[in-house]
Amino acid sequence: MIFDKEGTTTTVHQENISIYEFLKNLEEKYEKVQEEHLILNLFTFKKLTSGDILEFLEISKKHRKRNKSFVLVTDKVAFDDIPDGITVTPTLQEAKDIIAMEEIERDLGI
Repeated sequence: MIFDKEGTTTTVHQENISIYEFLKNLEEKYEKVQEEHLILNLFTFKKLTSGDILEFLEISKKHRKRNKSFVLVTDKVAFDDIPDGITVTPTLQEAKDIIAMEEIERDLGI
């Protein structure tokens, strides 16, 4: 697991492991990044399903309760199949843009 910190945002990249191992490693190291906005780069997974994305729901809710952004990046899942409570974008730049917009909303109390 690779952490790439830029300002108040950390992008998490995975190495060649399963989605479940990636999630387990993230939960084990969560304390290290819990105060930062998170982008999880899932591009190296050759196949993802909406069920795989659903595995991130609990950690997404937990992170958002801390008033921090949590964004998954993949283009392997149909966006209509993504459950509420999880933000998914097809590019890293869009993930960064969403975090910037959410920061503005928090600052404005929206």
